[in-house]
Amino acid sequence: MSRELVLLFAYKDFKNAKNLAACLGLIPQINESRIFKGRTSLSKNGPSRIMAKLDLAAVTRFSHNLDINSQKERLLKARKTKMQALGAAMRKLAKICFGAIKSQTPYTSQNII
Repeated sequence: MSRELVLLFAYKDFKNAKNLAACLGLIPQINESRIFKGRTSLSKNGPSRIMAKLDLAAVTRFSHNLDINSQKERLLKARKTKMQALGAAMRKLAKICFGAIKSQTPYTSQNII
């Protein structure tokens, strides 16, 4: 995944992590019909290979990264679905990658054990 993300960074000049998340298709999009009102899902407009790898990374990070795990617990307590928590974890991973690549420093967790 890192090679594809680095190539994406070389191809496009992102101003902030929000622009990266939008390019990857990791922003919520409202899906409404007569039956379902106010439901959201990921826009999925980005490169599917990167999204698939972020999806797998987010699932494994739930148990290994304290920041993402605490975010998941907070969202589930707020009555969000597991898929919404997974989408938020994917966005958080994209933001972590953006920060690490732009600042050229390794990621350090905000949670202290």
